[in-house]
Amino acid sequence: MEDRRNRLPDEAEIAEINARHLISTPIKPADLLFMFGTREDVARRAEEACRLWRGGYFRWSIVSGGVTPGSKLSECEIIKSAMVAQGIPPERILEEHRATNTGENVVFSLPVIDAVLGLKNIRSVICLGNTWTARRYPMTLQRYWPEVEKMLVTVDGFDTPRALWHTDPDFRIRVLAEWDKIEPYKAKGFIAEWPI
Repeated sequence: MEDRRNRLPDEAEIAEINARHLISTPIKPADLLFMFGTREDVARRAEEACRLWRGGYFRWSIVSGGVTPGSKLSECEIIKSAMVAQGIPPERILEEHRATNTGENVVFSLPVIDAVLGLKNIRSVICLGNTWTARRYPMTLQRYWPEVEKMLVTVDGFDTPRALWHTDPDFRIRVLAEWDKIEPYKAKGFIAEWPI
């Protein structure tokens, strides 16, 4: 595969990524905010979660993410602490501490959600994660939990506007790495097409 550090997508690929991958959806109040684990931009995610909470966009949240190399705390613990520090009540945040990838985020979270809230009671979910991963979050949810309506909110710490991701070498590498995963992951059954 071509080295992403030197790969410069052409105008057609940039347009396709902007249109199909780096999407956002209209946001309306949802039953659940699904916070995918990360080590990147935790404070920005917590701020965005708090903005959504204060706006009445979710009643419950789940944070999913296990321990990563170099840390004694799980991603879940780190992210939940940041959310609580921003003012989200801790009792409104469900926890999943084992996931090491996006598929596990969903697979390991579903029983936690079911035990506390009942999956049948959740009709809509806002996915919150990194901009460059974008639609892979709801595509993973679509694979394992197709019944719920999915919305997408993304954040990142890049100064470069999202539409100009291809002009920033680090942003470009991250976006292309995620974009290149979509078709192989669909072929392996890790994710399902979304939006339909």
